[in-house]
Amino acid sequence: MSTVAIKPPSPALRPTRRKRTSPGGGIGRYLITRFLLIIPTIFILVSMVFWLMRTTGDPITAALGGRLSPDQLAERIHAAGYDRPIIVQYFEYLGQVFSGNFGTTISTNRPVSEVLTTYGLATAELVFYALLVAFIVGIPLGMVAAYWRDKAPDAFLRVFAILCYATPVFFAGLLLKLVFAVWLKVLPVAGRASTGAELQMQFLPNKTGVYTIDAIQTGNAAVLGDVLSHAVLPALALGLLTAGVFLRLVRTNVIGTLGTDYVNAARSRGVNEFRLVRKHAYRPALIPIITVIGLQIALLLGGAVLTETTFEWKGLGFMLIQFIQARDFVAVQGIVALLAVIVALSNFIVDIIAAVIDPRVRY
Repeated sequence: MSTVAIKPPSPALRPTRRKRTSPGGGIGRYLITRFLLIIPTIFILVSMVFWLMRTTGDPITAALGGRLSPDQLAERIHAAGYDRPIIVQYFEYLGQVFSGNFGTTISTNRPVSEVLTTYGLATAELVFYALLVAFIVGIPLGMVAAYWRDKAPDAFLRVFAILCYATPVFFAGLLLKLVFAVWLKVLPVAGRASTGAELQMQFLPNKTGVYTIDAIQTGNAAVLGDVLSHAVLPALALGLLTAGVFLRLVRTNVIGTLGTDYVNAARSRGVNEFRLVRKHAYRPALIPIITVIGLQIALLLGGAVLTETTFEWKGLGFMLIQFIQARDFVAVQGIVALLAVIVALSNFIVDIIAAVIDPRVRY
């Protein structure tokens, strides 16, 4: 009886096991890559700010030219070091920026870092309230529009969303002031707080510069109410701009999620449509919202310039206009550079949150 020898399969034909990568390593590599991209991004933005500002000449001549004699002007330019080669000034500027030194303002003779700290908190407070308005208005109305898809409420909300992000911020602010401050007289016209409230917050031992926190520290409910009432109209004018974007994003993604297999399976089990929207389609629809928050923060910071000017909200946007009118390009340069850094860091934080919530973005 003959035996047949069975040859083992050649190595080329053997099935190979796919090496599994751990999720932690994936998100770690992703976050490191995103963090390293911040450095060239900030470098490019800061460099663009420097060269664009210097296209008009040196800041001393721009701010004080015509008000000083030629000898006095030359002395000021030499003292500030603006008569040196531009490339030397550029590298010195980069070294100062990365060490946190943005120079001294020409018009007020204050350190730019002090200006950024003092007025930056006011802008951060306004942007926070505007995002709060955007979330409260945009997300629920987006779900309502998806629930009443292609019906009258949906059509009305889509028009409302278009009006929100198509209306200029300053025009929306003027309309809100006209209606609620002039006609109805229920809200303040401008400012961050009344004079009496500011006096009470001025002498706090641990003053933060964020009026809401400072008002809470006073322990006076009237002061807190005054601060919040002053924040309503600016937050609405700026927040509705982003609320329109959120409304359309939520509507589109909820409608898309309602057509997925697991939602159809739940629908076949008799789950009503409202519960499907609220329980099954709501959370997946929030992922695109998170990914665009970074871009919306950039939009809000740009809109804050006009909003703060319209409502005399003394933040970075308001001061930016003042420094531009004074042709104080040292201060303008510092404010614009800080806003660019904030946008870059905000996008990095949003990338972290998106990677934690949605693993698909890690690879």
